[in-house]
Amino acid sequence: MRFKMKRIIYILFLSFLICFSSSLTLVSCKSSHLSAKKSPILLDITKEIDSNTFVNIRNYSNDFVYDMKYATADNFLKEKVYPCDECFLRVKTVKALLEANKSFLTKGFRIKLYDCYRPKSIQKKMWKIVPDANFVANPKKGSIHNRGGAVDISLVDSLGVEVNMGTKFDFFGEEASHNYQNLSQEILDNRKFLKEIMLQHNFKSFDSEWWHYNLNGSNKDKVSNQKWNCAD
Repeated sequence: MRFKMKRIIYILFLSFLICFSSSLTLVSCKSSHLSAKKSPILLDITKEIDSNTFVNIRNYSNDFVYDMKYATADNFLKEKVYPCDECFLRVKTVKALLEANKSFLTKGFRIKLYDCYRPKSIQKKMWKIVPDANFVANPKKGSIHNRGGAVDISLVDSLGVEVNMGTKFDFFGEEASHNYQNLSQEILDNRKFLKEIMLQHNFKSFDSEWWHYNLNGSNKDKVSNQKWNCAD
């Protein structure tokens, strides 16, 4: 009995070491929660071994602009549904997004983030507020946001001014579609610029929403419900 207990303690301790041996990722592999605690230094995403681990993109770059709409009431739901304005994504999504942003930076722009990973519990909350699949993905199926492979984005210029994309984020009229052409040439060019760079970096556009991009293959990932604790 004593030997069995020692063996159990050893296994638990070994699991603890495995989960936290790369503690700079600030994520526990056994935890159902993600930590919003920031690293004191920027981390190197290429050193993350598990491409499916969820990480906070703020720990890997200072070159993004954040306007996380669902952490405020400034959204089509008219309600705050996120506890704080963090952007978690799977490592493979972050890697691709970092490379895309590098391309934009060379041209004098940078990515502005509106939404990233969304826990299934938040998806259920959104569905309860607006139970309409034309606006919110049914949580029974889940969205790519629930899988950590989707981002809602725009661009800002070198002065921090948002590029004119023709509509606001989460505008659900036909004007938000990539296929809608009754717009100024400037707007069409801006959308094309955003889309071309994102497609070059392993993302796929979403026809009806100019701001939404999915990492290729992310639809095969599991829906996740890892919530996050906000930093103090």
